[in-house]
Amino acid sequence: MLNPLDNYFEKKDEPLKSCLQYLRSLLMGYADITEHWKYGMPFYYHKGKMFCYLWTHKKIHQPYIGLVDGNKIEHEDLLQEKRARMKILLINHLEDIPKKKIESILKQAFALRK
Repeated sequence: MLNPLDNYFEKKDEPLKSCLQYLRSLLMGYADITEHWKYGMPFYYHKGKMFCYLWTHKKIHQPYIGLVDGNKIEHEDLLQEKRARMKILLINHLEDIPKKKIESILKQAFALRK
């Protein structure tokens, strides 16, 4: 039987599944990042504090990285929508994943922690 985290990724259909699994492995490649099941979704902590999460946009059905304290990051591709504290980075799972863009935004998010 799979744990809730693994089950979340396994039950997704392709190509959404592969995209989310790639984002998961990218996040887990950073030092001091830990993965948790919180609020019914995969949440990633940096040094014990909430950092980001993975989810799928309900209206447009695209995966995204939700950044805690994203409201403090200025980037043209981050969307606030109706969130007060979070901003999201939508990922088009039908195209190549923009790894450099993601890493650049994550670098800004890590800088906020210092």
